Amino acid sequence: MVSEAQFNQMFPNRNSFYSYAGLTAALSSYPAFATTGSDTVRRQEAAAFLANVSHETGGLVYVVEQNTANYSHYCDTSQPYGCPAGQSAYYGRGPIQLSWNFNYKAAGDALGINLLNNPTLVQTDAAIAWKTGLWYWNTQNGPGTMTAHTAMVGGYGFGETIRSINGSLECNGGNPAQVQSRVNAYQSFTSILGVPTGGNLSC
Repeated sequence: MVSEAQFNQMFPNRNSFYSYAGLTAALSSYPAFATTGSDTVRRQEAAAFLANVSHETGGLVYVVEQNTANYSHYCDTSQPYGCPAGQSAYYGRGPIQLSWNFNYKAAGDALGINLLNNPTLVQTDAAIAWKTGLWYWNTQNGPGTMTAHTAMVGGYGFGETIRSINGSLECNGGNPAQVQSRVNAYQSFTSILGVPTGGNLSC
C-alpha cells in the first residue's frame, strides 16, 4: 500500500534504523494489516499507522524514549515474572514506543520472541521493532474500546486510533496539540497515498 518512495517522502529525516525493508519484513506477523477492506481503507489504515508512528518518534527519528528519568518507572513489580532484564530496562522503544515489562512480555509472547529477557532487541533489530508496533496496532485496545486496526477497517475514524494509543492523556481535551499533531500527519500521509481522510479525525 506504501511504496518505498512514498515512505521516504513521509519520513525525509528518518533514522536509518527505521528501514522500509524492516517494515516489509514485519508485515507477515499481522497479515490483516493494510490488506482488509477496499483499496481506500487499506491505504487509510497504512496512513493512520504511519501517522501515529511519526508522532511517537518525531518522524521516525527516535528509536528510544528520550526522557531517561522515566526509565526506572516501567517495571511493574506486581507481575509474577518481574523485570529480569533490570528495573530500568523496559523504557519506550520502537515505532509505537513499547514500554513496561508486561507489554514486553505480551508482545514477545505474541511474536514468539523473548522480549521480557531481551528488551534491547526492539532497538537493535528493525523488523522486531516494527513487529512490536504492529502488535500494538492490531491487538491492543490501550485506553480505547477497540484496536486501532478495528478503528480503521470498521470505519470508526482516525480519532479512535489516537484513543487506543494515548487516549487517556490526549483525548477529551487532555492534550489537543498532541491530537492535532497526529491528525496533521495523517492528513499529510493520506494526501501522499491519494486517498481521503474519512471522518472522525479527532478524539
